Formats: sequence, C-alpha cells, structure tokens
Amino acid sequence: MARKQGDQMPFLDHLEELRIRLFWILGSVVAAFAISLGVIARFGVIEYLKRPMLPYVTELTVLDPMEPFRILLSTALILALVVAMPIIVYHVWAFLSPGLYEHEKRLMVPVLAGSTVLFAAGVALAFFVVLPITLHFLHNLTLAMDLKPDYRAGGYFGFMIRMCLAFGAVFELPIVVVGLTALRIVTPQLLSRYRRHSFVGCLVLSAFVTPGSDPVSLAALTLPLYLLYELSIVLSAILYRRQNRKSAGETIGVPA
Repeated sequence: MARKQGDQMPFLDHLEELRIRLFWILGSVVAAFAISLGVIARFGVIEYLKRPMLPYVTELTVLDPMEPFRILLSTALILALVVAMPIIVYHVWAFLSPGLYEHEKRLMVPVLAGSTVLFAAGVALAFFVVLPITLHFLHNLTLAMDLKPDYRAGGYFGFMIRMCLAFGAVFELPIVVVGLTALRIVTPQLLSRYRRHSFVGCLVLSAFVTPGSDPVSLAALTLPLYLLYELSIVLSAILYRRQNRKSAGETIGVPA
C-alpha cells in the first residue's frame, strides 16, 4: 500500500534504508562477479569474445604480464553487472517507490523485465552487428593509411566492452521515459512535439557512441534508437492516459 503524503520517513531512517539497499546491490554484484569468473574460466568466454577480431589478426598481443588478468577482471565485472541488473533496478525502485501511488508501483515488474531485455538487446546489437562493421571499417582505414596493424588484446577488449555498455545504456531510453512520465516530468505531447529534434539527437548520439563514422555503423544505431524513441512515446501515452483516468476517478469519488 502506498505511503500517504503525510507519513514521511525520518531522515536517519532514509539513510539507514539507503545503506541497506546499497549493501544488497554491492553484495549482488560481488556474488555475480564470483559466478562470472567461474563461467568465463569454464566455458571459454574470452575465446568467444575474440571472434569479431579474428578475421583481421591471427593472434592478439599483450605488452605486460598483467594485461590478461585485467582483461579477465573487466570482462567478469561487465558480465556481473548484466547478471545483477534486475536486483540493482529492484532496489533502486524500492527505495524510490514509497513516494509513488499504488498504480505507479505496479510498473515495477515491467520495468525490471524491460530494463533487462533492452540492455541485453543493446549489447547483442553492438556485439553481433555494429562491432564487426566498425572493426571492418577501422581495419580498412588502417590499411588505406599504409599502416601496419598490430592489435593488442587490451585495446580490443576495452573497445568492445565500451561499445557494448554504451549500446546497452542508450537502449534504456524507454525505461527512462516511462519513469519520467510516472513522475509527471514529461508528457507524450511533449515527446511528440520534439520528434524531429529527437531524430537529430539520435544521429548525434550514434555518431558519438559509434567509433566508425561510416553510414552503415551510424544507421545500425540511429534507426533502432529512433524506433525506441517512438516506442517511448507509445508507452508514455498509455501510462499518461491511465494516470488521467485514475485522477478523474479519485475526483469523482470525493464528496462535495
């Protein structure tokens, strides 16, 4: 049941709740990190992640003995964040939800599922589509400039991880819009009014996120990102209509 507006939690209780939820978030990431290390070692994840680079090199080089260890840790950390994301989103939502109405709290399950699916979709698009296209473009650019490629493992994995994280983050756009609509910060009318501006924004963001400046790489992110913006408008409109019906029902039920 939603907390009434007059029932405010004391400040120290807020801090205590925040401390507990941060503890759960940190604990889930640590547990997922330990599991990720085992999965990477057991199932050859590193070998699989090298595949997009194999058409351009016979082997990836390292410059110091610690580089493979850093690659292992960074890969395990990213995998841990993906695995722990539902728990992270849940505790963030649970901390903020007392200020929301009951019908807004029902968004928790769709938000948890949607954020995980969208993040995974962004990572998959980056790894399976955009990364190979970008590597092909950059490799041909290297050859065109009469340079000899000598790719390092640390450079490739860092590049791959940054791209996957960036795509996963920008794919969270519908979840952000739904949250802003629930808080009545944005409306579907406002989003529709800025459709043209949003396309330019998607194009600029795609050019910033995608290292390859060729049209194929830009389109590979710009088109899905703009479609996500359109999906955000639809979700915002559905939520906005429900909020208005709820407000109208409460108004009618209030005695004169």
